[in-house]
Amino acid sequence: MGTVWFCLVALMISAYVLLDGFDLGAGILHLFVARSDSERREVLASIGPVWDGNEVWLLAAGGTLYFAFPALYASGFSGFYLPLMIVLWLLILRGISIEFRSHIHSPVWEPMWDVVFCLSSLLLAVFFGAALGNVVRGVPLDARGYFFEPLWTNFRLGGGTGILDWYTILVGVTALCALTQHGAAWLMLKTAGAVQFRSRAVARGAWSGVVVLTIIVTWFTFRIQPQVPTSFAAHPWGYIFPAVAVAGLVALRWFLTGADEVRRELEAFLASCTYLLGMLTSVVFGLYPYVLPASSNPAYSLSIYNAKAGAYGLRVGLVWWFIGVGLATVYFVIVYRHFRGKVSAEGSHGSY
Repeated sequence: MGTVWFCLVALMISAYVLLDGFDLGAGILHLFVARSDSERREVLASIGPVWDGNEVWLLAAGGTLYFAFPALYASGFSGFYLPLMIVLWLLILRGISIEFRSHIHSPVWEPMWDVVFCLSSLLLAVFFGAALGNVVRGVPLDARGYFFEPLWTNFRLGGGTGILDWYTILVGVTALCALTQHGAAWLMLKTAGAVQFRSRAVARGAWSGVVVLTIIVTWFTFRIQPQVPTSFAAHPWGYIFPAVAVAGLVALRWFLTGADEVRRELEAFLASCTYLLGMLTSVVFGLYPYVLPASSNPAYSLSIYNAKAGAYGLRVGLVWWFIGVGLATVYFVIVYRHFRGKVSAEGSHGSY
């Protein structure tokens, strides 16, 4: 049951990254692809009906993690307390910037919330990436399964690491570029005219950065976390996951460089999703069976064996998990189908 729930947690996190990732990317690009108030409202309209629903998957992933691996939940939420509070405030600022923007029309109020929306989205992408980097690198767990890290120390690997070091920052920058690319692909799909044109240009530029950073971060990951090359050496079939990520990048480039009369926006967005899914599943496969490796002593690492809940509870919870996720999936399918198609600032997707 531990393996099953390990895969389900990974599935929930992947769903969050794919769905909320594109509206984070749209927020990052908000000030760059939109040059006027009308264009900014068009960007907001593209995510307005779904952005808050997308964050449900983050809550669902946290709930699943708490239920299936309570030891990991307790250790992670205590050790990562400070960055989690930062993430919480960034999520709040991002949400209120979308909602508050349209309350007052003035040359100061609206631009202020536009900047808040952009910066909070950008910092969230970096912090989420840095969090993933911490999990891959490992944290200084003690014999009780707890740890504490300051936000930063000397930015070096080895004893006394902080949440931010050169490797976790590298992963954070990679996440920033990947979600920027993802958001640009979404805006290509949902907008038209000047915003779509600029989004396509951003996606093409971000693609090159994502390729370079993916190669660099993969190279360092195989050398920093010994469990990753061990897993791939023991189960060579796992290379299918990096292959999926590569296929997604190649397909995205193909759809971005098509002739002007052949617009493959949906295919480009799905290719971006494929890349992100391939990268996330590669990390999950490489770390298995660990859920939180220990950089202090490998014996202290949390795995699916010593962090999971009781077997009976996991079996019963599996039934309710499928019911809950099934209902949520039906809701999301209905919402996305209802709001499919292009948006405009003056359209019916809301006033922003």
